[in-house]
Formats: sequence, C-alpha cells, structure tokens
Amino acid sequence: MFDTSMQRIVRVIGHKNPDTDSICSAIAYSYLKNQISDEPHEPRRAGDISRETSFVLKHFGMRKPRLSVDAGPTISNIDIRQEEGIDGQMSMRAAWQRMMDRNVDTLCITDKNNNLRGLITLKDIANANMDVFGTDVLAKSNTSYRNLLEVLDGKMLVGDAEGRITTGHLLVGTSPEAMEELVHTGDIVMVTNRYEAQMCAIDCGAACIVVCMDSAVPPLLLKRAQQSGCNVVQTHYDTYAASRLISMAAPIEYFMLAADQLVTFNVNTPIDEAQKVMASLRHRYFPILDKEGFYCGMVSRRNLLNLHRKRVILVDHNEKSQAVDGLEEAQILEVIDHHRIGTLETSGPVYFRNEPVGCTATIIHSMFHEHNVEIPKNIAGLLLSAILSDTLMFHSPTCTLPDKAAAQELARIAGEDVEEYGIKMFEAGEDLTGKTPEDLLFTDFKEFSIGENNISVGQGFFMSRKAYEQADRMIESCMEEVLNHSPSDMIFYMLTSIPEQSTLLLFRGKGAKELVESAFDVRAEDGKALLKGVVSRKKQLIPPLREKLLA
Repeated sequence: MFDTSMQRIVRVIGHKNPDTDSICSAIAYSYLKNQISDEPHEPRRAGDISRETSFVLKHFGMRKPRLSVDAGPTISNIDIRQEEGIDGQMSMRAAWQRMMDRNVDTLCITDKNNNLRGLITLKDIANANMDVFGTDVLAKSNTSYRNLLEVLDGKMLVGDAEGRITTGHLLVGTSPEAMEELVHTGDIVMVTNRYEAQMCAIDCGAACIVVCMDSAVPPLLLKRAQQSGCNVVQTHYDTYAASRLISMAAPIEYFMLAADQLVTFNVNTPIDEAQKVMASLRHRYFPILDKEGFYCGMVSRRNLLNLHRKRVILVDHNEKSQAVDGLEEAQILEVIDHHRIGTLETSGPVYFRNEPVGCTATIIHSMFHEHNVEIPKNIAGLLLSAILSDTLMFHSPTCTLPDKAAAQELARIAGEDVEEYGIKMFEAGEDLTGKTPEDLLFTDFKEFSIGENNISVGQGFFMSRKAYEQADRMIESCMEEVLNHSPSDMIFYMLTSIPEQSTLLLFRGKGAKELVESAFDVRAEDGKALLKGVVSRKKQLIPPLREKLLA
C-alpha cells in the first residue's frame, strides 16, 4: 500500500541546472538535519548533474540525489484512502457487506500481485440485484459453489465445494407436475422438505438442488443425487430469502468495470490535473497506482481538500526563477544561501541564513560545528569539493577567509590534498566528450530578473586551452537558437579560464553588445568580449549588468 511517510519528508534542494555546490550542499545539509531533527530529510536535485559533480560523487562514494523538477502538490500529498484490493472471485453479497462495514461505495479488484483488474460500485451491485430475469447469471459468471455456500450460509451435502456452476438457470421447485415442464438439465432448483419435489428435480437432470429451511434430506435421496451427478446444498433460509440471495453468489469480476475502462491516477499525478479530470466525471472514487503501476488505494474529490504541501529547504539559491517549478505551492521551511537576496516570497516566516562567503558549503560547514555534529569523511569530501568549485580553488573574488579555513579542515577530514584534488576535479568537469552544445550551455545556467529585463547566464570553467577553445566553438554554434526559444531578452555565457583568471563573455540578444561594452568598458565584437580578471558570475558579472539595466 501507499507509504504515507513520504508526506513527512523534507526535500533539500538546490537550483535548476545544479552545480557542484548545489548538489553537495543538499546532500550534506540533509545529513546534518537528519542528525539533529526527528523528521526525515532527503537531498534532491533540480536537474542533471555536471561531469564535475559526477566525478565528486563517484570519488567519495555517494549516490546522486533523486530528481525533483516540480514542487507542486501531487496525489501523493493527499490522504489516499488505502482500501485493499479484493479478489475478483469474491461474491457480490460479500462485496456489498464489505462496503457496508467500511462505509464505502467503491471497491477495486486486484490480482495476487496487486495489479488493478477492475472496479465495482454499490450501484453495480444494486443493478445486478434488480435484474430478476437474469436467471442464468451463476452459469454465465462461472460461479464457484464456495460462493454459493457462503451467500446461503449453507452446507454441501453432495458434491465438491470447489466446483463451478457452468450451466442452467435458477428455479424454485414447487409441485412435481410443474417441475417436469420447467426444470431442464443443468438447472439449479430450490426446494423445501417435499421429498417428491427433491427427487423430481434430480430426475429432471438438475445440476444442483438447494434444500431450504434446513429441511431433512433422506439418505436414499442423497445417494440418488450422487449417482446422478447432482449437487445438494442445504441452507437455513426459506425459499423466498434463498431465491433473493442466490444470484448474489456471482463473482464481482463478472460485473466489474474492467481496468482498461477506468480513469486512474498515479501518485505523481499533479493535483490540478486530477481536479480537472474529476470535475468532468461523475465517479465518486478513483483508483490510485503507485510509481511502479500497482494499485495502492483510492481518492475522492473530498480527499483533495486535505492537502499536505511538499516541504522544502532551499540551498544555494533564493531566486524564484532559479527554483524548481511549483515552488509557490510548496511549504518553504528554510533557505541556506550565499547569493544576494532575490525575488523569492514565502507564505510565512522561515529560517533564512545568508552569509557573504564564497560557497553555501562553507555555511553548512559552520552549522555542523554549531550543532556539535561530527563531519563524516565522505560528507567532508563533498563540502570541500563545493568550496573548491565555487571559489575556483580560492582564485575567485568571492572567496573569503572562512572559505579557505573550512576547506583546509575539510581536506584533513577527507584525506585529500587541496591542490592535487582540485585540479583533478576541474579536469573531469571540462571533459566535453559526447556533449552537445546545448548540454554545455545548460550545465550551469541561471536566469535573472532585473527590472523589466530577463537575462540568462551560463558559465563553464576550464583548465586547458584545448577544452577552452572547443567550448568556445560549441557555445557559439547554439546561442542564437537557444535565444529564439528562450523567454530571456538576452543570454550570456562565461567561458572562464582558471589559469588565466579571465572570462570570454559570449552574448546574444537585442542591446546585449551595448550593455556589455558600457558595463565593463570593453570593446565587443562578433558577440564576444574578453573580461580580464572576471571569473565570478555572482560578484563580478551580474552587479555591473544590473547597475546598467536599472540605470
């Protein structure tokens, strides 16, 4: 059945197109929160990870977080009615009784592996019960004698309870004279204590006689029934009651609405999508399937009123444009970041921690110490990697003394040489084998809303000249196409050389050339401008652009 503990999980997630800091900080902060909180925290990612980040995770034996691209509520965020699936061989009478006991009007039929086979409603049972002319229903539905005994609260005097009813109609035996005309081979005949009527039904070829009111059945008749292949069932109900109940022995699978005709939802179906479907249909309950496609419960319109919003902690960003979709419908609990305070709004007060350091991981490193939680070797390695990545091995102007101090301590815990490990990490990240230009552009790509302008800025860091020049050609080939399909007015890409401590800025968009030239006092040609000493998007590129756009 559906695991309701998923509703309690707090998702720790970074920005779209995540970089190493975004991924590593999410993993490390989830670990810390799980040590100091009773609530489960789980790291998530808002996009594909880069090769640099893949190298880091593999190096320290960590799995990449699960992908979460939408924080909007889904079916999993409401109280699903966890009604167990029932066997399709259950009798209509037993299904009706189950509905009465559980106060539901819908049941789902599943197989032994919990695959959804169909659905039965109270209305279906009522319609079946009202069909008084369907006297061959037990034969058509291949009803088991086990169901017949259950419905009539009966005993099997002759025959096999595991057998099946395959022929005949339902009849009430009266006088032998009338029965000779009415009873045919294979019929099921309800009789009372009249010996002549019991014997006549057997002689007419009945497949089964139902002896009502617990009437005695002489041994001689039982022997005759056995010789004739006629089953004998005894019940305490009178003939009227038995005739009303007996058709309800039919299995529910005969009357159910088959799975291929049902409207179902998955636990990942967005709530707004489910609401639209429900509004167009008159069904009261809808089956729910889990992530693997197995039945896990039912949901009604009323359940949608009891919504548990996804709970999230944001790391390494606080701009709405950089956050996962549907964030406005989630409950933001915390924000841990080192960027400027952006456009994010929350429905209530949250824990907001923003420090002027070069990396979110530096803040999280401090929080481990504040809570007296020991940093494991692999978590230390992740935090170290994030700091080296965001500070360009301490060469970025965003780097601070706390970043350097944290990195040195984390390197000792992780057992790494800072210089040697950092070079390996950056070299892994600049490997362009098999990448498309779009892959490269969107690896670390952020959107910014500045006044009435929307701009997007990607960035890549390179140690070798060969990779740097190859990336230049690749990005240039796709920028115009990306801009044409982007909501941004201008797009930029920072081709940053770590050894040279400079950035070749590639740009497209109306007014982008004039903006770059005025913001950095450089000459731009062919959609490019060399920015010497500029390596930080946050501290060196965005502020001058913002100042000119808002002027």
